[in-house]
Amino acid sequence: MATFKYAVRDRAGKAVEGTLDGDNKDAVSSKLRSMGYVIVSLEQQGGLLASMNAITFGTGVKTKDITIFSRQFATMIGAGLSLTKCLSILGQQTESPALRVIITQIGKDVESGQSLSDAMSKHPKVFPPIFVNMVRSGETGGVLDEVLNRVADHFEREDMIKGRIKSAMTYPAAMGSLVLIILVAMLIFVVPTFQTMFSSMGGTLPLPTQILVNISEGARGLPGLLTVVFVIAFVVAFRWWKSTEAGLYAWDSIKLRMPVFGKLIRKMALSRFTRTFGTLVSAGVPILSALDIVGSTSGNEVIHRAVRKVRSAIKEGETIAKPLSENPIFPAMVVQMISVGEETGALDAMLGKVAEFYDEEVTAGVDGLTSLIEPIMMATLGLVVGGIVIALYMPMFEVVALVK
Repeated sequence: MATFKYAVRDRAGKAVEGTLDGDNKDAVSSKLRSMGYVIVSLEQQGGLLASMNAITFGTGVKTKDITIFSRQFATMIGAGLSLTKCLSILGQQTESPALRVIITQIGKDVESGQSLSDAMSKHPKVFPPIFVNMVRSGETGGVLDEVLNRVADHFEREDMIKGRIKSAMTYPAAMGSLVLIILVAMLIFVVPTFQTMFSSMGGTLPLPTQILVNISEGARGLPGLLTVVFVIAFVVAFRWWKSTEAGLYAWDSIKLRMPVFGKLIRKMALSRFTRTFGTLVSAGVPILSALDIVGSTSGNEVIHRAVRKVRSAIKEGETIAKPLSENPIFPAMVVQMISVGEETGALDAMLGKVAEFYDEEVTAGVDGLTSLIEPIMMATLGLVVGGIVIALYMPMFEVVALVK
């Protein structure tokens, strides 16, 4: 039995938070839904063991699969097919085995009388809150096909930005791995060979060579093993700390203040915030509900807390722009565009323009970062290999000098 912390909304739209015990996350989710709640977030509480148990390896469903599913679903709905017929066809033709199982289950739930959004909410790892709430809005307004197309647009944009970042970071990651592999290989295999030769020569080794030999002996002996154990323990402890609310907030704050990377991370978070918010507003999701979803899906706890404060201020009668302007995480340009959107009744369009602006900023930032990292990585590789080679040959240089 584990304890889960939940944030939900009741039938009146009121936010409710608390804890609930259950065997697993699915059991707690089912219990909350049976009580008439709409789940906003659900996290297992506990110590290190709970955080380790919460580690999963994904669902096997890619963002691309969800995008294709949404496009095809929208086309079929627009053609006048029933929900059950659409789900039956989609379940047969999807290429993802994991998604096929989920679509089949959703089809059964819809046949039993559940709404499409409620059936999807049972699979939060595949259909996040933004998807479920937009579908619910589409069901209410009778524009499900339009909403599904908007969902597809949203996920396509998200996937494109992620793809650009991954593509840009592939080379630096590969170079970093190469440097590490070369360093470890030389310490374990190359340096010991030279060490044997140095021992036969006798005499005192130059300081750089002696340091390199000591590091090599440490990497091959007990200190090396202890280092590996320490690194593993550190990673596990760090993940546990980051899974706590205070730890996550502190880590996200640190990321935003990082030199070079901090500005890029902030732009990515703002891009996601404005794009998700704009997509929800354009789909007709109420502002307060939209802010709940935006906060939990922003990817940054600092922005999440800021959005919660904005939501509280709006409930008291404030505009969206005013509480945003009081938080330094939101630039003046974002606040002004949202303010104009509120005044003109085109909030979704303004949010979309801001998202496009930050998407371009992220792309330019990633390109600039890549061009900066590449020469640094090449120089690092040269220094590591060159430094080791020089240290290894310094005793030979001394021998040659003595012969002369």
